[in-house]
Amino acid sequence: MTDIVRFLVLDTDSSLLINVYPYFAYKSDPADVKLDYDLFTTKTLVVQDGPLSYYNLFDAIVDSFYMAMEIVGGHNVTVVVSESGWPSAGSGEFNTPELAGTYNRKFIEHISSRTNKVPRQTAYESMMFK
Repeated sequence: MTDIVRFLVLDTDSSLLINVYPYFAYKSDPADVKLDYDLFTTKTLVVQDGPLSYYNLFDAIVDSFYMAMEIVGGHNVTVVVSESGWPSAGSGEFNTPELAGTYNRKFIEHISSRTNKVPRQTAYESMMFK
């Protein structure tokens, strides 16, 4: 990642595109990754990281990219979420139209009204995979 960030720092109009799928964390460890944390539906604080409070895994993932880029000198690189979503069919009980619908609706609500956790993040851009 260091080489990519260094390259992006040279061209300040470029962004780092990331795919953010909280679904995979839940699928791989449903005992420890709570479904409501993944689906933007929890009403209680799940993770406290210093001054940052996380109520959903999506924000924690995006902010971790910003923090990692800052460590390697990419403090002025913008992150764009190039994909996010939840599968509606496939392997078992985690892939249902109901769960996909909840994630996608809450994702749209969340990015439309997001309060940035990372202070320098002034814009929020993302695409949803259906």
